[in-house]
Amino acid sequence: MDASHGTYDLVIVGGSAGGLSVAVSSLRSGLGLIRIIERGNSVVFPELVGDNQLDVGYGESVVSIELAGNEPGAALIVNTNRLSYRATAVLIAERATDPAWRPAVPVAESARVHIDSLPQLHDPVSDVDHVEFDQDILVVGYSDHAVELTATAAAHGNRVVLAAGGMDPTRLSPAGDNMLRRLERDRRATVLYRSIPDQIGEVGGYPMAYFDDRRTPDLQFDHVIFASPRGNLGPTDVGASEQAVVTGRVFFLGEPDEKSPPTTAPGWAIGNIIGRTCFPDLRLAEPASPRRTIQRHTGAIEELREEHYNAVITHFEPTHSDLWVLRVKPDHGDTSYVPGQYASLGLGHWEDRIDDAVDPGLEEKWDKLVRRPYSISSRIFDEYGYLTDEGGLDELEFYIVLVTPTPDNVPGLTPRLALKRPGDRIYLGPKVAGRYTLASVKDPRATVVFLSTGTGEAPHNGMVIDLLRKGHTGPIVSAVTVRQWRDLGYLDKHRELESRYPNYHYVPLPTRESDVPKRYIQDLITQDIFGQELGVILDPANTHVFLCGNPAMIGLPEEHDGVETFPETFGVVQLLTERGFTLDRRKAPGNIHYEEYW
Repeated sequence: MDASHGTYDLVIVGGSAGGLSVAVSSLRSGLGLIRIIERGNSVVFPELVGDNQLDVGYGESVVSIELAGNEPGAALIVNTNRLSYRATAVLIAERATDPAWRPAVPVAESARVHIDSLPQLHDPVSDVDHVEFDQDILVVGYSDHAVELTATAAAHGNRVVLAAGGMDPTRLSPAGDNMLRRLERDRRATVLYRSIPDQIGEVGGYPMAYFDDRRTPDLQFDHVIFASPRGNLGPTDVGASEQAVVTGRVFFLGEPDEKSPPTTAPGWAIGNIIGRTCFPDLRLAEPASPRRTIQRHTGAIEELREEHYNAVITHFEPTHSDLWVLRVKPDHGDTSYVPGQYASLGLGHWEDRIDDAVDPGLEEKWDKLVRRPYSISSRIFDEYGYLTDEGGLDELEFYIVLVTPTPDNVPGLTPRLALKRPGDRIYLGPKVAGRYTLASVKDPRATVVFLSTGTGEAPHNGMVIDLLRKGHTGPIVSAVTVRQWRDLGYLDKHRELESRYPNYHYVPLPTRESDVPKRYIQDLITQDIFGQELGVILDPANTHVFLCGNPAMIGLPEEHDGVETFPETFGVVQLLTERGFTLDRRKAPGNIHYEEYW
């Protein structure tokens, strides 16, 4: 490890996530000279080069790996298309691709669906291909390779969603794991940890990702990229001589199999293997695995907050102890959204709870985030008393109720959120375009009815304001059922809206108050309250109904053997379909719309 000998401690072939992980951890362990050979003009995570002062040779490709002599401990000679390097150890961090690989899910034939490559545009002036920018891109995969594609797409100014269902974070390299968390923290990518599309269709010439998961709406993108499984390289793939390989100092990144060299190991482990084999006197940097165990102390908690949180709570107004209106301002990225959509909030499991419940498996997930999707609400009026222009704000509003623990469910987020106040830090996910919007309401004379339970009225607040701002002239009704008057966080504002706009009606339905008759959402339909008290006719020819809240209120049918069966308790969907309304399905538009992430 003496630089005067002109021999590198380690030469790494390939600036992949695994290769960068080994370079960083080896430098921190004390290796003096490390060279990364990268055939392209950039490594996958360029931030790591400057942060760790990595030595990278760009535009170099390996021609051969040989042994310098026959004496024990002879140096390895790595010959590239440009230079030759002497090295104590060599790591092949590149992986093989299978050109015949195809996704397991049905995929529509489209030039906008790619495997392992980013969409390119050809510049006729410079005659050079450039990665497209300002595109909505879906990356599908659960490995380092998927994270690499996501990071590269985001670095070129694209809006990226990574569908990573089945991802095991402990199998990612430390660099891949770190980059994934950095992409989330900086709101440069949305990660769907539990979801992958079960079909890629085409609508209007653009890919549509259909998810078999009610928490994830169908999403349309400019491009879809599949990250294929990566295979292992062998000695002949990099021109390594037999003499060089038998030294046991030429290592290969990958999942070991019967055909791979014995020095093959996954990225999260191979750095320590190289250290123990070639540099036994070295004190190896810890941890070897990306998901480390952190001691529970104040310093660690502040470190975790700094690492994961990317927004600040600017407003926290309790309607009462268990119901809050809060606003969140992100550090990075815009806050634009379409009324009706939702965003994810998150807090660490390390945060205190307001109750005495204990999260199942807390020891294993103490240093990780718990995330939940929440519909974006609206403050309704700005500080001057005008209807809020949500597009002109730099923060998002949410309407959240405390979920209490039961024997079958220990909620992770709201009992922690209950202890937060303005100025506290929080995680805010990037915007993901939900389908629960006003896109189907095209006639300004149409009747639009919003039905909700509890905080389910949150998305309806912004949707009502959007209609009124655009001059909608047809009847607009927002009805919400709660237990008590105090559970109506926006009551005064809705009453003000009613006084200003004759076509708007707010119908609060507290079910446990003695001064009003006990009514549920379904009663509004069965007893024709809309027609008798509001003069609003629910005609399927010109009415759109939006439903958000308790699934029992919505009452979606279940399909068995092609036959749809409604729940035993009558829900709104059954009542309306019996009157000629139709559900708004993924591929069949209708006039009953419902929020799907419940």
